[in-house]
Formats: sequence, C-alpha cells, structure tokens
Amino acid sequence: TAPLRIQGGGTRDVGTPQKGEVLSSAAISGIVDYEPGVLTLVVKAGTPLSEVSATLAKEGQRLAFEPADWRALLGTSGDPPVGGMVAANISGPRRVAVGACRDFLLGVRFVDGRGRILKNGGRVMKNVTGYDLVKLMAGSWGSLGVLTEASFKVLAKPATEVTLVKSGLSAADGVTALTAALGTPFDVTGAAWINGDARVRIEGLPGSVAYRRDALAKTLGAGWEAVANDASAALWQEVRDVTPFTTREGAVWRVSVKPTDGPKLLAALGEEKNALLDWGGGLVWLCLPETAEASTRLRMAIAPLGGHATLIRGSEALRAEVPVFQPEPAPVAAITAAIRREFDPNAIFNPGIMG
Repeated sequence: TAPLRIQGGGTRDVGTPQKGEVLSSAAISGIVDYEPGVLTLVVKAGTPLSEVSATLAKEGQRLAFEPADWRALLGTSGDPPVGGMVAANISGPRRVAVGACRDFLLGVRFVDGRGRILKNGGRVMKNVTGYDLVKLMAGSWGSLGVLTEASFKVLAKPATEVTLVKSGLSAADGVTALTAALGTPFDVTGAAWINGDARVRIEGLPGSVAYRRDALAKTLGAGWEAVANDASAALWQEVRDVTPFTTREGAVWRVSVKPTDGPKLLAALGEEKNALLDWGGGLVWLCLPETAEASTRLRMAIAPLGGHATLIRGSEALRAEVPVFQPEPAPVAAITAAIRREFDPNAIFNPGIMG
C-alpha cells in the first residue's frame, strides 16, 4: 500500500520529510454547528482558521488557546485550517493560563488506516466516551488518521487586556519576574521574555484589569510600563508567531523544560541572544545553526534538565538527518508504535513523520 502525505493548508511543513501522494483535507470545509450560548463549535477539518475566528468574533468569542500562525516563520503561504491546528496541537502564549488546543477539544471524527470512520467525544462539555481518542489525535501530526471534523469549547473574548513590560532584563532576571507574576492571584494570561523584555499579560473587565494591573505592578516593583488593548495584542502576536526569527537564518527549535530551567539551558548553550522564552520560561524558542552538530549540542544540554526539543524550522536535509521530535525512551516508543499499528497497520498515513 502506497504511503500518503496528509495535508490541510500546507502551511506547517514540520517533521521528517515525507514521500507519497498528497491527501488533502482542504475541501472538507465549513462550520457544522455553532451555539454561542453554550460555547460550543463544530467545524470540518479543512475550514480555514480565519473563517472560524471571524465567525466567533461576531459573537464576542474566540479560541482561547491562541493558535499560532507560523507561515512567516516557515516561509509558507495559504490559510491554516482547523485540522492542521489539531494535528499539531498548536497553542500560543495563553496556554500557560488556560491550556492547549487539546484541552478545548470536545470531540473528533476521523478516518483511520483501516478505512474506518471513527468518532469520539461529543458536542457538549460533559460527555462520557470511554477511550479518549480526542486527546490522542491532538499532536499526532496525521500519523493515526485523517481528521474530518472537530468540536471545541470556545470562550468569550475579554473586554480589555493590558501588558506590563520591563526592558533590559537578562533571561534569568526575566524568568524570576515572570515566575513572581505567575505566582500572584492576579490571573496572568501571558508571561514571556523576548529581546530583553519581560512581558506579563492580564485580561478581563476594565475595572478588574485596572485593579490587577496596579496591584501586579506594585508586587513586581519599579520599571514596568503598561501597554493596553491593540498595542498589547501586538506584543503577544509577536510572541505567538515567533516573529523575531522570521527574518533570521538558522534552524528554529521549540524546547520544553521546567520554567526555572529555561535560563539554565540558555547559559549552557551560550545562546541567550538567539532565544525567546514563553510560558514563564517553560517554552524556549531557539534559533541555532542549521547543522547536525547544533542539534546534538542542544539535545545534550537538555538531557540533564529532563526536557524535550522539536525542530520546527529546518531544511529537508537537516530534517532527514536529525530527529525532528524528541527521541522517546524504549518503553514509550513501544507503546507509541503499538498505537500506530492499531490505527494504521499498513503505515499509510505520514509514515515516519515523527521518527
């Protein structure tokens, strides 16, 4: 049986380079059901995210996990669809407060490698479904099946947002400040360090935001500047889409570590000037030389920290040479392989994309 390359909008060329005929889900498009009153959305997998966002915005709602747009970073075009977002579990800076894409998925419908049409989950926030295939599909990168439909919990868009910014901080000092902010009771929904700036976001009703802004600034100390609404949103779009690396040459890596270990990783690598920290330091974006040596050096640096690294942007040659995703320990790899055999016994869908 010939392999197939599963593709939605073709905007996220991530993973080990694939061979085979393209199977596109782009034509499986459209909003199936949207009930603003109960905060649920059912949408076909090929539906552009721009269409989903516009529909939700009319009702003052949004996908709260802030899905990233990597087109500029990866040099791709087109319109990212819902299916690709789910397959890659794409989530942005707000994940530190509300969770990831997978946490807002209520149900999925997909076709597996045996040709079975499988449905799991539902269209409401409370359902009993047995095995949680919903979570399994999120982050599977098309290796288990072809997603055709997904249902989500959506949330109201806050009336106001404010970001506190302090410049001229090292990564270590920045993470110390971000950790302090996240430890307060002021509902921080973003905590990042970028280009020497520490950024802390709060959202909600105007009166609540004003109170929390002042209380948080007092807690953090002097030197913090408040930026509101559209200007604040622009700061987080920059973090979300990893904008500083879009014009910079090199391989782009996404590394997950314990937040307080973010500065330790940068110190070990000597790459503070080529880094962006999100989620209070728990997510580290790095722009490194596009070589196998740099990949090995990175994985050796994260090994004692217990983290994992994913190559998000790299040439086909590099992605064919080095592990794109973090190599799994043997027991975990055995479980992963067994799951893939169950859903795709003939290895039809994106074989080897995750190593």
